[in-house]
Amino acid sequence: MSGKSVFKRVDWLTIFLFLILVSIGWVNVYSTTFSEESSFVFDLSQRYGKQLFFVGVSLISAFILLNLEAQFYERFSSVMYLISMVLLLGLFVFGKNIAGATSWYDLGFFNLQPSELAKFTTALALAKYLSDIQTDIKRVKDQLYALLIIFIPVLLIIPQPDPGSALVFMALVFVLFREGLPLYYLTIALLAVIIFITTLMFGTIWVAISLALLIAVFLLVKKSKFKVPLFPLILFFVLSLVFSLSVNFVFENVFEQRHRDRFSLWLRLEKDPEKLEEIRKTIGYNTYQSEKAIESGGGFGKGFLEGTRTKGDFVPEQDTDYIFTTVGEEWGFMGTATVVLLFTAMLLRLVYLAERQKSDFSRMYGYGVISILLIHYFINVGMVTGILPTIGIPLPFFSYGGSSLLGFTALLFIFLKLDANRLNEWL
Repeated sequence: MSGKSVFKRVDWLTIFLFLILVSIGWVNVYSTTFSEESSFVFDLSQRYGKQLFFVGVSLISAFILLNLEAQFYERFSSVMYLISMVLLLGLFVFGKNIAGATSWYDLGFFNLQPSELAKFTTALALAKYLSDIQTDIKRVKDQLYALLIIFIPVLLIIPQPDPGSALVFMALVFVLFREGLPLYYLTIALLAVIIFITTLMFGTIWVAISLALLIAVFLLVKKSKFKVPLFPLILFFVLSLVFSLSVNFVFENVFEQRHRDRFSLWLRLEKDPEKLEEIRKTIGYNTYQSEKAIESGGGFGKGFLEGTRTKGDFVPEQDTDYIFTTVGEEWGFMGTATVVLLFTAMLLRLVYLAERQKSDFSRMYGYGVISILLIHYFINVGMVTGILPTIGIPLPFFSYGGSSLLGFTALLFIFLKLDANRLNEWL
């Protein structure tokens, strides 16, 4: 496909949403890192200057990605995946430690975070494997291979340690469900999460009583229609009880103290109001200050460069993981609602694009893009507003960081190229 025809067929609505989000993101990075001593927007000694530079690099990268042959991404998906895994492995030898995590390569002006690039390469490799004519996602062997593609980067990222980035890769499991993975896997996972949380909040005894009541109600409802075998229900009850009994051991012996404190804060496990407030102001300091900053913005915000908490550096990492705080303080509810609507519009548009693909590879990669963007967006906003525990991941197209912006740009524009090529896929 020629360059001219690519730009005729590319989805300009998605590109427009991308440009709007990147622009609003840069404005908030500028506001957060603004220095009166150097207000020149192209000052590369300032973070807003560096971010503007990477916006330009990302736009050039997007242009290049759209002009490459669509078949290139499918043909070389495994090679790109392998290179990204080698880069992740290399961190254990050549990585630079920043804020306690060895997640970057020091390239002088630029710190490269390979986990950001591994997101689109893993999505490509997973789509390539699932779209293979010999792959049947209903077979256990093929399920294990697909999960291995997802969990190799997870296992390489967790020891850095970077649990937030590792969690993002696990979102690719949703691609498997879209392609026919039995839903009972998802049911089991959700039940495990529910049992884990309820055990922490109420204890194993209440979990056992609740499960027994649920099974009793199920038997009473189903008894009138058909005979229900007892053994599977008893096995489910026993396994659930064993899992519940293991929760406290895992929580106390496997989780680090900072993780326990975050769960205590999130689930309000600490019953003493004074101790809970103390945890909020220490371990939950970022979220506490973030909530206060967003609340202070009111309906329409304090105005551009007028955020007192933003200017006072009350919220650490405010230009990266907590960039949404600046939106809330300076632009108020209207600003945060606008950002939420823009992200929602982009995700819905991507679902539409994924469903209209003529090739399995393009559709599966599209859902990989959706899964990664959705978990980033959902967790970041939930973390900043106190709905979810603190997990350090950036807001796509918004947060400061060259690797992050380049990674998300590649993730999105590879799919836009595949979508623009969909009319040629039957030729």
